[in-house]
Amino acid sequence: MWKSAKLMDSLSFTDRAARAIWRIVPKGTLSGAIGWGARRQLPGPLRAGLLARFASNYGIEVSEAEKPLSEYQGFDDFFTRRLRPGARPIDAGQDAVVSPADGTVVDCGTVTAGRLIQAKGVFFALSELLADEGAATRLEGGAYLITYLSPRDYHRVHSPVDGRVIGWNHVPGSLFSVNGKSVLREPGLFTRNERFVTFIQGAAGLTAVVMVAAVGVGHVTATYDEDVATHDARFVRAAVRRRVYDTPRAIARGAELGIFHLGSTTIAIFEPGKVALAPHEPGSSTRMGASMGRVL
Repeated sequence: MWKSAKLMDSLSFTDRAARAIWRIVPKGTLSGAIGWGARRQLPGPLRAGLLARFASNYGIEVSEAEKPLSEYQGFDDFFTRRLRPGARPIDAGQDAVVSPADGTVVDCGTVTAGRLIQAKGVFFALSELLADEGAATRLEGGAYLITYLSPRDYHRVHSPVDGRVIGWNHVPGSLFSVNGKSVLREPGLFTRNERFVTFIQGAAGLTAVVMVAAVGVGHVTATYDEDVATHDARFVRAAVRRRVYDTPRAIARGAELGIFHLGSTTIAIFEPGKVALAPHEPGSSTRMGASMGRVL
């Protein structure tokens, strides 16, 4: 049962006002406009300076980027940048489970009674998050890690385990901001926002990696399936919400799964009895490829 009444009692007037405003803002239109602007090509002579200022404003570590700033065509091109080789070494332990993304830990725990914790005791349902009752049943009692990606973070998402991608679900939804204050203001935010779920089967059992979209996210693309570009007109018109592969697609631990075109949140959920996660305190930082647990 949602704890929304208790949550509302705890919000300040400013938070209540912000909550009311965000609920009436046309978030899809706003996100589309931001995405359109981010994809525009910047003038060559101004490119490096504008991107350097953007990086400085958000504290982005430019030295980790694969290319010099002048070689990125625009903000989206830079935002979705690859990193230089070796910038994120993948833990080499044979039984390692690695972080799928850079970011800040929102919560780490165990799925209990079909629920995960969003923040400060506010729960949301795993079956709603995944839009898949069967997968939710298999993952009941398993470990999970929620990671928020701020504008300064690397925005490619990687597989935490070795295995095979067996399919995906795309769940349309709203596009609330997913920063810390928004998470506290909006009960069940992660099951209300648009999301893209990748299912991986392997020695670690079933793993679900959820990419939760947010305001400003022009779209999510899947590296393992070129047909997936959640806000492209062709994908939207096709209205395909689920795909199960006849031939599952091999994925290595640390290999790229998908890209956020601007920022958001990842949620990794593991089958019970298959993976043990190390403790991760909310507010701590994660780095893609770093060990966050092990396959049992």
